[in-house]
Amino acid sequence: MRVAVLGGGRSPEHDVSLRGASAVAEGLRAQGHEVVQVILALDGRWMLDGAPLQLSPGGGLLGVDCVFPVLHGPGGEDGSVQGLLELLDVPYVGSGVLSSALSLDKLAFKDSAKAAGIPQVDYVSLSIDRWAAEPKVVAAEVERLAKPWWVKAACGGSSLGMEPVTEASELAGAIERCLLVDHRVIVEAAATGAEIECAVLGGPPSPTKVSDPGQIVVNTDGGWYDHEAKYTPGGMDLIVPAPLPPEVIDEVRALCLRAYAHAGNHGLARVDCFVDLEKPAGEQVLLNEINTLPGFTATSVYSRLWAASGLGYGELLDELLAVALARPRRLPLS
Repeated sequence: MRVAVLGGGRSPEHDVSLRGASAVAEGLRAQGHEVVQVILALDGRWMLDGAPLQLSPGGGLLGVDCVFPVLHGPGGEDGSVQGLLELLDVPYVGSGVLSSALSLDKLAFKDSAKAAGIPQVDYVSLSIDRWAAEPKVVAAEVERLAKPWWVKAACGGSSLGMEPVTEASELAGAIERCLLVDHRVIVEAAATGAEIECAVLGGPPSPTKVSDPGQIVVNTDGGWYDHEAKYTPGGMDLIVPAPLPPEVIDEVRALCLRAYAHAGNHGLARVDCFVDLEKPAGEQVLLNEINTLPGFTATSVYSRLWAASGLGYGELLDELLAVALARPRRLPLS
């Protein structure tokens, strides 16, 4: 199969994306596929072998059978590239336009999950306009949440622009810094317990399955799963399967599948949860967020979760291509 692998992009995760794209390209070649590597430059151009690409709606992309985006954050994971691939009329790995946009936007996703009754961490949302108009009201809402508060960019990835706040006097500064990253911000309550993640694979008409859950153990001085812990060698350990009772593992996997289906995800996603065994049954598992294009080297959490569940890196790539090609195509009305 001829596959185009997209890497780079205009987000702060450009370099991380390039590393993942190189790993995917190498893995696909090892599986016997012909690979075309396309780089999305920081200036927005699509590049092939150092030269800009000319894209034509309805014209496909370089004659490939499928596109494998390995992109992160705004401009790659938010539905924009997915929309362009729809216009090019080429199959691609991963969620569609709406699902990608919803999943990347933490505020939109959490609001929709709340409406659906999905158990999740409490939060307060704000925009740059709301913060300017009523900072005291926002602060009062945040102060009702359990500490430490976690200040996050609404559409950020890899924990960029995220920081914990333990004192009310520090809140305004954290929000102001986060607003430099995104004009919308979410402040989440402290979530006790372990960070547990599952990898999900599939989507209609293909069956959807979920990996064994893994527990994140942070080894960096910061003590939380920040950008440094995610991308520094030895910054974190992944324990698979997570040391949880069987009934809690079942609950985690069920919640991850429920969140995946709610967001309309397709192909792949990593679903992150918090599990606190000290809480009463029925309150122990909370959803954190969904990542529709997680890191994709052979040592990234998503692929490691599948490897521990019996699906190796090369086989995982092949299955993702098969799921992408099986997805019904959007066709114009005749």
